[in-house]
Amino acid sequence: MRLLLVEDDVMLASGIKLGLTDAGYAVDWVGSGERAQEVLLAESFDAAIIDIGLPAMDGLELTRRLRRPDMANPAMPVLILTARDALHDRVQGLDLGADDYMVKPYELPELLARLRALLRRSQAATTAVLSFGPLELDTAGRRASVRSRDAGGAEQEQTLELGPREWTVLEYLLIHAPKPASKDKLLQALTGWDKEITPNAVEVYVSRLRGKLEPHGVALRSIRGFGYRLELSGAAVR
Repeated sequence: MRLLLVEDDVMLASGIKLGLTDAGYAVDWVGSGERAQEVLLAESFDAAIIDIGLPAMDGLELTRRLRRPDMANPAMPVLILTARDALHDRVQGLDLGADDYMVKPYELPELLARLRALLRRSQAATTAVLSFGPLELDTAGRRASVRSRDAGGAEQEQTLELGPREWTVLEYLLIHAPKPASKDKLLQALTGWDKEITPNAVEVYVSRLRGKLEPHGVALRSIRGFGYRLELSGAAVR
């Protein structure tokens, strides 16, 4: 998942970005509303975290503008951060298009939980656990597992060990399953501006996932010229 963080306090932004990156997100940071608007016109993100107290164009005005149809993703979930605790400010932010509101100071676990909830709603998901056949991905607990049956027919569960980027690719594929996910979108989900990953890197992570998923009946099909799609094979638990 690719996030845009809009925060003018460098120290605070660094802390938030580190926490989000450790949680598996690709995070890009800008320090002004003007720069954020330029970026959002040209690039698509899965969600934005915006501080209200920005210089010049504040976070409320930015939130209003990013809902315009000429933006790359006007339906993107928006979480507003602010030191303002007045009811009027909260109402105004929500009315202008924000999806959630957090008052400083806040704890990182709550920020991550609210962000996960926004992303689930934006993808029409109702639970933190994404599933596809025998495969389950607990986005809150950061745990992947597969179900299978032993020789006696009893169901058993096995944990999958995934690297951070394998997790990101699999999460994106699960969110969009059974529809295919484009290679370009997977590449965007894997990296921010400060990291460079070649398109071939996506193929590397897909290949690693195939080796871990196919023995359990979950196939990763390549769609020529587009991307990849999760499919079930005969070995999947019914």
